[in-house]
Amino acid sequence: MIGVRDMSVISEPPGDRLPVQTYVIEYNEGVLKDAIEKEMSRGGQIYYVHNRVIDIDSTAAKLQKLMPDARIAVAHGQMSERHLENIMLEFVRKEYDILVCTTIIETGMDIPNVNTLIIDNADYLGLSQLYQLRGRIGRSNRVSFAYLTYEKDKMLSEIADKRLKAIKEFTEFGSGFKIAMRDLEIRGCGNILGAEQHGHMLAIGYDLYVKFLDRAVRELQGNMVEDEDIDTSVDLNVDGYIPADYIENEEQKIEIYKKIASTSSKEDIYDITEEIIDRFGNPPKQVDNLLKISYIKSLSKKLRIKAITQVNSTINFEFCSGSDLNQDMIGFFIENFNAKIKFDVSKDPVVKYRLDSSEQIKILEELEKFLETLNNYNRSKSCQGGKND
Repeated sequence: MIGVRDMSVISEPPGDRLPVQTYVIEYNEGVLKDAIEKEMSRGGQIYYVHNRVIDIDSTAAKLQKLMPDARIAVAHGQMSERHLENIMLEFVRKEYDILVCTTIIETGMDIPNVNTLIIDNADYLGLSQLYQLRGRIGRSNRVSFAYLTYEKDKMLSEIADKRLKAIKEFTEFGSGFKIAMRDLEIRGCGNILGAEQHGHMLAIGYDLYVKFLDRAVRELQGNMVEDEDIDTSVDLNVDGYIPADYIENEEQKIEIYKKIASTSSKEDIYDITEEIIDRFGNPPKQVDNLLKISYIKSLSKKLRIKAITQVNSTINFEFCSGSDLNQDMIGFFIENFNAKIKFDVSKDPVVKYRLDSSEQIKILEELEKFLETLNNYNRSKSCQGGKND
């Protein structure tokens, strides 16, 4: 609340590391047998996570029957400290091929020779647990594989389905923060200033929640909070949307729409563009237009422009009130744009900006330049005012 703490994200992996290949599948003995044989054939070892102590020994026996030549050990938290330590040391010394274990391995384990992970009943584990467990492999320069399995023909709950989709989707290095944000959206954030663990994050989304929280903190600090945010409407003769064949999953599409709508600077646009390319490939023209329109909205908000509409070759900029289009700005318009500008102050002030034929072809780029010029002018006037004061 006092603004001292910030956040940094470590996104650069150690040298020679490769992303973990992640698969979410129904439990299939044939697939798992192939995965184990593949790892053993290259001299590697396997973690097999079964998070139920009550039947972990029978699971290990079933696995031994499936892989009779494999050397299998069992490890869980109800073992004595010395026994567990001996098992782990023997596994490190490669005396076993497979370690059947509980989530006891999710922290503190760094064995470069283990590069295949199998988790059964993965739908019962939390997203942070799945991410931590996957982090136990891929700690060398070998390609590693994670198989997250669930019971055959089982209907997954909505929450479990979202968790498994998230862990499969975010496989690149430095994705821990993205997974944490997704987990926050799935589970809700709780009551930050109290002991109750509930909230409305799920209903309003993370971005809007952060906006509300920031507003409340600024009010507590005694800072001025604007009564109402300006939501600029943009009506141009361009297509700006996410095509169904580019992002087929509706939840992912809504998520990207929300992220694009929350951008407020050129840097935000660069970040979301990079994420979109990383997750879905090069964006089509419609998505590129959508990103540019979002940036135009953010520039317009700073200028208190409430609507941008296109009528043939003319772009109308409607300001919120007469005070937002002062004499200095009118003079700036006339000096820099002259014959291309007309004014209508009969009601809410409107600036009419005429585009020539070459500018109409790149209308979004022209609007960006126009609005950036106005914002730069406003900033320079503010700086001059501050110096005079």
